[in-house]
Amino acid sequence: MIGELGSFALVLASFCAVISFIPIALGAAKQNQFWARLWKPAMLVTFFGFTAALLLLGYAFLTNDFSIVYVANHSNRSLPDFYKVSAIWGSHEGSMLLWIWTICAWSLCYGIFSRDEANFKSNVFAAMLGIIGLLGLFLIFTSNPFARNLPFYPLDGKDLNPILQDIGMIFHPPLLFLGYAGLALVFCLGIAGLVKGKLLSQEVSSLTTVSVITWLFLTAGNMLGSWWAYNELGWGGWWFWDPVENSSFIPWLLMTGQLHALLLLRYNQKLLRTVIACSIFGFAFCLIGTFIVRSGVIQSVHAFASDPNRGNFLLCILALIVLPAIFYFATKFNKVSEPKDSSFTIAEISVIFGVLLLVFSSLCILFGTLYPLIYQAVWNGSLSIGAPYFNSIFVPMVVLAAILISAAQLRYSRWPIWAGVVCWSIAIACYCGFMTANNSPVYTALGVFSASAIVLSGICRIIQYKNQINWFALVAHLGIAVSILGVVGDTQYQHEAVVRMGPGYGRPLGDLIFVYDRTAKVDYPSFYADEGHVMVLNDEEEVLTELYPQRQTFKSNGMQMTAAGISHGFFRDLYVSMGNKLSSTDYLVRLSIKPLVSWIWLGGCLMLLSAIFFFVRRRKNV
Repeated sequence: MIGELGSFALVLASFCAVISFIPIALGAAKQNQFWARLWKPAMLVTFFGFTAALLLLGYAFLTNDFSIVYVANHSNRSLPDFYKVSAIWGSHEGSMLLWIWTICAWSLCYGIFSRDEANFKSNVFAAMLGIIGLLGLFLIFTSNPFARNLPFYPLDGKDLNPILQDIGMIFHPPLLFLGYAGLALVFCLGIAGLVKGKLLSQEVSSLTTVSVITWLFLTAGNMLGSWWAYNELGWGGWWFWDPVENSSFIPWLLMTGQLHALLLLRYNQKLLRTVIACSIFGFAFCLIGTFIVRSGVIQSVHAFASDPNRGNFLLCILALIVLPAIFYFATKFNKVSEPKDSSFTIAEISVIFGVLLLVFSSLCILFGTLYPLIYQAVWNGSLSIGAPYFNSIFVPMVVLAAILISAAQLRYSRWPIWAGVVCWSIAIACYCGFMTANNSPVYTALGVFSASAIVLSGICRIIQYKNQINWFALVAHLGIAVSILGVVGDTQYQHEAVVRMGPGYGRPLGDLIFVYDRTAKVDYPSFYADEGHVMVLNDEEEVLTELYPQRQTFKSNGMQMTAAGISHGFFRDLYVSMGNKLSSTDYLVRLSIKPLVSWIWLGGCLMLLSAIFFFVRRRKNV
């Protein structure tokens, strides 16, 4: 019965969205209030329909209803309840349902809390219902999470993928989906502004608020995904430039660019066209990322599905949503209202170059992500674009971004202060790059220069203008500097060795000694494991900490996983992971000393914290 009720709720909600968005759009165009305000009942029916479907799917997981294919494939009776809940979005069908529901939730919140003009809101909801309807049809016809196993179904399920049985995977997907749903609302606000040809101050305020919250969710989602990869996958890295990772990073870059463009739009209506373009292409790249993740065109630990038919359906949705938006933007470009005064201050020029830099970075990453797929489709060959390409593009971008950030923060300062910031930044960079032991003096110097310039210019800004500071921007930029230092510390100063170890083995690494003491057998409800006991000693052979890496075997499917033993520290992490078993007692073991790696996520936390200053300042101005 749960499956039938869930399918009914999906059909009701999806078709309500599909059949209502055209009358609402026409009503808004013709100023017909009856049809224009139809979005209220349509949105309520759509929201409650998808909410009912999501709750019913959760109930099916909690009650072990293995007559539903999706539940049988991604759960079992011994799975803890909190993982059963997270299994809802553990694969393609459920995660798609969650994404559509978050779009509905965003829409309802906007309808309740925004004070935008009625006709503007009608245009926003017409576009939102169209998006929800198309995605709902995709779910019904290609990815129904309530499909049945009848008449025969298993007594127990296959289990949730072991790599998803982690706290990071409980929160990482919902945060990203909330960000993606925010991109859909930003897209619709941009389309409504395009229809109107301008944005009033209240509409700019709504767009800014939605954009900041969307940026927060994307930041949190990317940060938590990186943290999960570092802690769970056992390879010791935190970013692989994987196509799926890039698919979430590109929209973040575009949203960051849009936030900077909104700085000018809020005060003098400049860059309205740029804001609308970022709104359209941010969601367009989100849909492209959805196609990459769910079509099977790439193989990734993050990918959800491998059905080409779903990919074709997603391409159709992409075309139906994005191509008309781009065409409409092109035809309305010259009619979008912008001030005739084309003069810009130094600060505004810095913002404009910053936006262009972020957009260009997005395009470079998109090219590196899609070109191997295009090459394979057109020339039927195999081509790989890896970290060297992305690093060679992104490192100069980071340096340029740091220079622009510093210029913006020093915009009211006199030239001696500018000279002091530049000289000190170069001096610190040269010392770290060429006077310390690191993997690449050039990359180290560039990274340290970027972080130093941002921090020093921010300090000068605080000292000179205590009462005229945009703390949202200042703290966010400080977070970027801290993350840059974390990246430099981990990539340029880490010590790593992959060695054979067993009881009694010791290995010096850096200023430490790793001693493999023993291996123990441990048993948990869902897996059993060989657990290593590794002691970390200083040069005086005093025990600093003890690490317990595991080689896990899951009982439900026999899948083996590596769980690293990690000692987290403010200045460095100690990281040990167990690889393949080489003999009855010995394993292939990865030993790592990772300076400042935790600063990568500390910087992300500062970026999230910066939003508090935005909303506090916003409340004071109300």
